[in-house]
Amino acid sequence: MSRPHFLISAFAVTARFLGNILFFPIWWYSLGFIRFAGKIIYFWRSEQQALGFSVWLKNIFVPMYGQNDFAGRLISFFIRLIQVIVRGLALIFWLLVGLILMAVWLALPLGILIATAFQLLEV
Repeated sequence: MSRPHFLISAFAVTARFLGNILFFPIWWYSLGFIRFAGKIIYFWRSEQQALGFSVWLKNIFVPMYGQNDFAGRLISFFIRLIQVIVRGLALIFWLLVGLILMAVWLALPLGILIATAFQLLEV
């Protein structure tokens, strides 16, 4: 009596396993990529907040330490301009890292398939 149950269970497990293998590329390039891209965007936004880029950009013309004379305003502007440039370059760096990681995500399965094909064809 346990044999038919065992065979049905083995068939169900095998069918689910094969279904997961066939569904994997669809998930990888759709929902998996959307989730990964969302994590990259969240990381980039958290880096933007950590660097305070928008705060520095918003206050670029505000004098530092309440020095309202011409020299204080001029020095404050150039210091903040340098900060905005450096922090902007850091944000661009993290954006490029995120875009490279997303390109790697898209190319990884194809690269694995190509490498496997080369290994199998080289007998």
